[in-house]
Amino acid sequence: MGVPFSEFSSWGMVTLFAVLLISMLTANLLKKSIEFFRNSLIPTSVLGGIILLIVAEAYSAISGVYMFDTEFFGGNGGQVLELLTYHSLALGFIASALKTGKGKTTKERGREIFDTGVTTVSTYLLQAVLGLGITIIAALIMTDFFSAAGILLPFGYGQGTGQALNYGTIYETDYNFTGGVHFGLTIAALGFISASIGGVIHLNVMKRKGKYRTLDHETSEKLTIEDVQSAEEISLNGSIDKMTIQIAFVFLSYFLTFLFMYGLSKLIPSLATTLFGFNFLFGVLIATLVKFIVNKLRKKNVIKKQYVNNFLMNRISGFFFDLMVIAGIAAIRLETLRNYYVIIIILGVVGAVSTYLYNRFVAKKLFPNYSEEQFLAMYGMLTGTASTGVILLREIDKDFTTPAADNLVYQQIPAIAFGFPMMLLATFAPKDPYMTLGILAGFFVIMNLILFRRFIFKRGSKKDDKSAGEVTEE
Repeated sequence: MGVPFSEFSSWGMVTLFAVLLISMLTANLLKKSIEFFRNSLIPTSVLGGIILLIVAEAYSAISGVYMFDTEFFGGNGGQVLELLTYHSLALGFIASALKTGKGKTTKERGREIFDTGVTTVSTYLLQAVLGLGITIIAALIMTDFFSAAGILLPFGYGQGTGQALNYGTIYETDYNFTGGVHFGLTIAALGFISASIGGVIHLNVMKRKGKYRTLDHETSEKLTIEDVQSAEEISLNGSIDKMTIQIAFVFLSYFLTFLFMYGLSKLIPSLATTLFGFNFLFGVLIATLVKFIVNKLRKKNVIKKQYVNNFLMNRISGFFFDLMVIAGIAAIRLETLRNYYVIIIILGVVGAVSTYLYNRFVAKKLFPNYSEEQFLAMYGMLTGTASTGVILLREIDKDFTTPAADNLVYQQIPAIAFGFPMMLLATFAPKDPYMTLGILAGFFVIMNLILFRRFIFKRGSKKDDKSAGEVTEE
């Protein structure tokens, strides 16, 4: 029997994608035409998601039916939004990981990148300790409240929508945290709002102090032909489109990632949900392996041309991250959170203030030559995503003359290395939140000893600089 093209069941995915992208266009129009939105620095994808969230809630209030689960969206649009958020996180990271690097950096730059990665993990831990502490106290006051819910703060603020969804799903599926998915997604949405509000307030305060002459808004990116395509790459108009090649590499890496996770889940069935929650991390590792193999084949002249194009990979990762954010916010169902509003607001405020103060201190202490740029980039990233950090950074460093933007890119390696234990520990939190809180606090102290090693252990500063090493990108 053929596919019934005339029925909504055949068009649900198309209508859902169309509504997501139309909302993105609407948000972009609002940002371009209304000064309030233009000055807010709120990312277009976040604004688009908020628009859809408001429309969906209004529809539900009027009709009593969840808008995305209507026949118009195939009857399961809410679930598809969550899947889009989940997969877009990994696909965006894979596209970023496949990009070719710039070679070696100096020892000083290696140290700054290393310190940026340690700052990232230290901020995760600070958010986790404060968030978990708040919800442990809340669980003592509120009956049947999930005491480990606060550990979603670093995943919503520090790591963004995709990881908030992943851990919210684990807590809801494996530990019966009712509304865990939407709790995590709401925290992530508050993170973007915190980045925008906090960033605007900081920029305006600094402007009044005479630090900045004006707030620069979106400017056209100046690109040369070398930025788009180098002489060593395959041509744009070959027998297969160059964009198709890039997408093929991304999905090859993700397919291999799925096979790897599937194999591990069969070996360790009890950890299946947790393993698939790390899809983005395994994706980065597999993509790095694919890049390594391709580079080796090219050096041996088996592959004659360079196939991966950084410009196009940036566009692909940007698309998936935008899709992740707008789908994640649109997927929030506020009615499942009616008992959690006060806790969510407290977590949001504490997350914003602590992230602001800690990163302000670190930037002044460790990055004195460009402390303002480093602070804005880190605060934006650690309340939203790396893209949010770049948005704030461009307000005072539109041409990226300082190393702050590069720090965001290359810090991923030390951040993943030091952050992985915390991600594993988060799966243990529901079993023993008190012990988890103690371990996280101890880990936070250790990370700060590493971060401020040159001030604490002054005699060993030269050795520490060597330990940071030279960062090499294949």
